[in-house]
Amino acid sequence: MPEVRALFWDVGGVLLTNAWDHNERTDALDHFKLDESEFEARHQMVVSSFERGEISLGEYLDRTIFYKNRPFLKEEFRDYIFALSKAKPDVLTFARTLATSGKYQMGTINNESRELNLYRIEKFGLREIFSIFVSSCFVGLRKPESGIYRMAIELTQIDPQSCCFIDDRAPNLEGAAKLGMKTIQMKTLEQLQGDLGEIGVGI
Repeated sequence: MPEVRALFWDVGGVLLTNAWDHNERTDALDHFKLDESEFEARHQMVVSSFERGEISLGEYLDRTIFYKNRPFLKEEFRDYIFALSKAKPDVLTFARTLATSGKYQMGTINNESRELNLYRIEKFGLREIFSIFVSSCFVGLRKPESGIYRMAIELTQIDPQSCCFIDDRAPNLEGAAKLGMKTIQMKTLEQLQGDLGEIGVGI
């Protein structure tokens, strides 16, 4: 079995809470007393462009929330979105330890809008752990499109059989597996550590 030399990680749902997924959107809509069905219809029209970095957070909010007058400011809504992001400290600590070992190229493969992605990278010190960020907003590709996994492989120039991708959602692992990458669906930290150990990954 080829030695694993690169570890790619999803961010939301693995290292941190999700940035702007269904639960986070519902939380914000409840807080600001907005109609969910009306918002979701507009969200679905622009989410692909938003996560590919083709429109800014400001433009996204203009098209989904502030297309009419609201009793709150855009800055209030934006700050609330940012505040929803929380760390998963035990997983972050484990990832940091793997990075510090120097054994593995560490990168992310994640779907995230530009402003939220940059905020989370800075807020949670992800640059200290990862040397490459294959984020949808930077590369214009989204999981589960095969191109985003292929780009990660090409950027690192590491054979796919020596790469492992970790995600909490099974459909996001399929494209990586088809390219020959090892894949792990993370459910708990203990399970992740055990699955990594089975493919020879450890401190």
